Amino acid sequence: MNTRFAFCEGPPPPGSKRAVERADRADDQLVPDSPPQTVATRPKLRRGFAAMDRKVVSEIARKGGRAAHSAGSAHQFTSDEARVAGRKGGLTTHAKRREAAQRQQEAPGEAAGVPRDKEGK
Repeated sequence: MNTRFAFCEGPPPPGSKRAVERADRADDQLVPDSPPQTVATRPKLRRGFAAMDRKVVSEIARKGGRAAHSAGSAHQFTSDEARVAGRKGGLTTHAKRREAAQRQQEAPGEAAGVPRDKEGK
């Protein structure tokens, strides 16, 4: 054995004394899996706002909203801003549906899975 690479011996050659001993040990260690045991865990604790009463959470939120309005950092949408925001959301949400309809109008036979003949009809 090369002493220079003794730290990375690797698997023993088949039939060697070390390989036979290793196989014997592996046979001794093979045991069937035991069925999973249920471990009694304590219930998950709710933290933060989830642990509070809904009325208390609502009161905290109400105070935060009032503070934001009095500080001038709260934003209120005008009807025009709300209309533009709603249009943006609708366009984004239905973009894939619109693209699919447009592709179907351009090539109705291909979109439905119907192959076209050689002349493209």
